[in-house]
Amino acid sequence: MLPYDSATSAKNPNVTSSSSVKPPEIDGLLADAGYKVRSSDLPQVAQRLERLETAMLNSPYHLLPSEAVLYNPSDLSSWVDSLLSEFNQSQQSLPSLPSDLSDLVPSDSSSLFDHNSTPQNRQLQNVNIPHNHHNQVMVVAAVEEDSGIRLVHTLMTCAESIQRGDHSLAASLIEDMQALLIRVNTGCGIGKVAGYFIDALSRRILSPAGGSCSGFAYENEFLYHHFYEACPYLKFAHFTANQAILEAFDGQDCVHVVDFNLMHGLQWPALIQALALRPGGPPLLRLTGIGPPSPDGRDSLREIGVRLAELARSVNVRFAFRGVAASRLQDVKPWMLQVNPKEAVAVNSIMQLHKLLGPDRDRIDTVLSWIKNLKPKIMTVVEQEANHNQSEFMDRFTESLYYYSTMVDSLEACALQPEKAFAEMYIHKEICNVVSCEGSARVERHEPLAKWRERLSGAGFKALHLGSNAFKQASTLLTLFSAEGYSVQEDEGCLTLGWHSRPLIAASAWDAVS
Repeated sequence: MLPYDSATSAKNPNVTSSSSVKPPEIDGLLADAGYKVRSSDLPQVAQRLERLETAMLNSPYHLLPSEAVLYNPSDLSSWVDSLLSEFNQSQQSLPSLPSDLSDLVPSDSSSLFDHNSTPQNRQLQNVNIPHNHHNQVMVVAAVEEDSGIRLVHTLMTCAESIQRGDHSLAASLIEDMQALLIRVNTGCGIGKVAGYFIDALSRRILSPAGGSCSGFAYENEFLYHHFYEACPYLKFAHFTANQAILEAFDGQDCVHVVDFNLMHGLQWPALIQALALRPGGPPLLRLTGIGPPSPDGRDSLREIGVRLAELARSVNVRFAFRGVAASRLQDVKPWMLQVNPKEAVAVNSIMQLHKLLGPDRDRIDTVLSWIKNLKPKIMTVVEQEANHNQSEFMDRFTESLYYYSTMVDSLEACALQPEKAFAEMYIHKEICNVVSCEGSARVERHEPLAKWRERLSGAGFKALHLGSNAFKQASTLLTLFSAEGYSVQEDEGCLTLGWHSRPLIAASAWDAVS
């Protein structure tokens, strides 16, 4: 086991953990990942783990009991100190050992962590391990914990070297991290997240100008569908938006929904059925769905419209559909939507507006301007609750590492396969775009709710309060998922869905001020 700082200093003697990355940034990341250890303690902890590993692998004594208590050794520094201290006590009743190993034998209560869960979710449990496997298991746990912390540190150091243009050092650090991945479980937790970010950093080095990372439209739709099935985020977005639209359409005889991202039309069967049950009878519903052109020449938008029309007919809702093929939202012009002034209009944007926040700053203003001119009764907006649009690469990288670590952690609650695997691919592609791409190629420019409030208010929109019915709908939705980590919160009339205490997406509703 290498001393902790060797991951960076061995490649460049002028770059160390203390000079490459600010300690508060490392401390914050380690704390968010569940590790109670400061960056200044890491070299000493790593050296002690190295001694512990060597001693346990070479020790002829079976000193561990048949039962060991498993708990989260996130307080790594105290954990190692405890092992060394308890050994000093236990050695008095054991045959003498060489003096250089006298402080390294583990105590009767061996601290291990559960590799089947993430740092936030590890729980106390008892396990039976044969005597001859105790030492090996102990060492594997210690090595993996130490390697996970090194990965976080080296990721930050690598990102900092990229920001200052030292791609040679960054490439060598990526090699170090790929070696460290062998020592950790890449099926979950920090090992999986680190793998995604290492890949993204590698892509950035190979294409410094920022190549396209968005993939083909049909591939995005395929992964989007599985992300929808695997976790509640998109369902929450659809349920919340639909409830707000339904309430805005109350008493209206002719309504028109403009959907900025039709995808498979997953959002609209629920609204059609809700309108069918409306007291006084359903209105005439027009749906305009925007989506990318089909790569194989098929009119996939029309096919989705036909399926929705069949559903509407089965529940006696008068329905009309129009598809607008456009690869980018900024290519859509208001005349394409054929909005009738006599209609009650709802504009629906599920994770689309942030894609207008590119180098051309007029794009978002232009689109918001013509949306306002449509005079919609409501505009529903759902966006990632993240800040991935900073100009400084290091700031963007740090924020994305926080955000996607939590997102991937929440996906561990999904028991569906292959939905989970494809949902993780969906997240992986987002990470690649945030980290690898620049300029017009970077479309995942997420901003938090506070910034959207400021921007939409400045564009002439007034916030609408998502009522108690939307909150109840969202809370009911979460009962369909077995995991208890998801939570819905109200935020000044908006709703957020997150994992434990971290909000991950935010839903809001807006009215065009006259």
